[in-house]
Amino acid sequence: MHDIGKAIDHEFEGTHAELGADFIKRFGVSNPKVLNAIASHHHAVDQQSLEAIIVEVADAISGARPGARRENVETFLRRVHDLEDIAKSQAGVEEAYAIQAGREIRVVVKPEAIDDLASIQLSKTIAKQIEDTMQYPGQIKVTVIRETRATEYAK
Repeated sequence: MHDIGKAIDHEFEGTHAELGADFIKRFGVSNPKVLNAIASHHHAVDQQSLEAIIVEVADAISGARPGARRENVETFLRRVHDLEDIAKSQAGVEEAYAIQAGREIRVVVKPEAIDDLASIQLSKTIAKQIEDTMQYPGQIKVTVIRETRATEYAK
């Protein structure tokens, strides 16, 4: 709710924090802690409670996640493609998918080309290459999937 002002900041003058606090006040929210938490999450006004500080911290954490900021969309998409390209460049890899907003990559290998032991080594190799060549927030989980299916029909 602290960013509700973003829905109307293109129509009115002021920051989304100020507009959001005014908006919810007009619709009956009168709790001073809630109003202050919304109005102060970008320091437009002084924070007056622990809740206001928590909202500011949560907003910063949320804004730091991959893909959160509009201006970073190109960078985010490039990072996702780079993750997939690193995995796909390895021998025996059939397909790779970056998931969880680029915080995990799932690598599907050809079971006839990669055995179980090689799957473990491949996950380490990909993780090391990601560490050495990319910049990213947090950590990236590398999961290698090796699957063999056998089907027979009883007649």
